[in-house]
Amino acid sequence: MAPALSALLWDVDGTLAETEFEGHRVAFNRSFASAGLPWRWDRPTYARLLVVGGGHERITSFLQQAEGLAPEPGRVEELQRHKQAIYMDLVRQGGLALRPGVGRLVEAAAAAGLRQGIVTTSGRSAVEVLLEGAPPGVAGAFDFWICGEDVACKKPDPEAYRLALRRLDAGDRGVLVLEDSPAGLAAASGAGLPCLVCLSVATREQPASAFSAARAVVDNLEEGEGAIVVRKGPSCPGRQVTLSWLERLLDPS
Repeated sequence: MAPALSALLWDVDGTLAETEFEGHRVAFNRSFASAGLPWRWDRPTYARLLVVGGGHERITSFLQQAEGLAPEPGRVEELQRHKQAIYMDLVRQGGLALRPGVGRLVEAAAAAGLRQGIVTTSGRSAVEVLLEGAPPGVAGAFDFWICGEDVACKKPDPEAYRLALRRLDAGDRGVLVLEDSPAGLAAASGAGLPCLVCLSVATREQPASAFSAARAVVDNLEEGEGAIVVRKGPSCPGRQVTLSWLERLLDPS
């Protein structure tokens, strides 16, 4: 018998909101331009770079490949600092809203007494500014945040989810992760946690094999018209992912 659902752990970028292409990517490019650097990451390039978790790490990896030597840490730090400032301005301008169904599901989980946490490779300031624009019932529903500053190794390493389990202090029974990427799925799986993958714009073209460890894969948590598209997992009747459907994903059979 599957355990009752007790907690939800949410990724941020691509899961809570579609932040990657029109948020983070734009901010990286503007930071490069301000520094007089010639590189501009288009969507396919950025999609490939998403295998590297964390902005600081992404810049370091890219510059090392582009220039053939490890970049100075101070240079990377300045590029990332400027990128973060640009990103926060973009969010405050209102261009990055929560994905359909996210607010409803977060509030429903809170009303049902489920504990909820954020587990992300993003910095704390980026999470703060995103939730500033969310409904109060969403922003206040999370018991804790595990952010990039809180871990030594970012996703796909499972450290962040193992830390989240310690924060829950109730074992892993009934805990479900919501992610959008192969790296996030690998991190959850590495911590022994079942995962629902809600594909984002940045990950929708990934092969199905990249999500073989997921309990289920859907296109969205809510559809304006028609039924939820389930690429893997039990059928989901209606136009919304519900708590009762999420609970079914805890059964590994």
